[in-house]
Amino acid sequence: MTLVRPGKELPPDTVQFRVALQMTKFDIQNYLQSIYSVPVAAVRTRIQYGSNRKRNHLRQKVKRPDYKVAYVQLGQGQTFQFPDLFPEKETSVESGSFEELQEKYLETEKQRLHSDPRRGGLNDWFGL
Repeated sequence: MTLVRPGKELPPDTVQFRVALQMTKFDIQNYLQSIYSVPVAAVRTRIQYGSNRKRNHLRQKVKRPDYKVAYVQLGQGQTFQFPDLFPEKETSVESGSFEELQEKYLETEKQRLHSDPRRGGLNDWFGL
């Protein structure tokens, strides 16, 4: 059983899983209730047939495997939301004025032009 992020927006109390073809609705419901103690109100399933339009390097047809999709409606008052793993960073345009940006640029250029003290007085162009 694999938790899947749905392609279309689902209600907040519905969760989508990819399950084995042999699992029934009752198996899915018993699995979630006994192992994870999740209250399940209803389970709907469908079989997604794999595409067979692709061909390999020998021009033979290749069929992707079929799989079953289960839509589990949680109990009353239960909701599920995927965690936001990559939150959008706030970009502040007013963080600095032109003068501040110019100072930062000049400072980085000054650091770049400084010779490396570990080189022992050798020029930058002379080295491995």
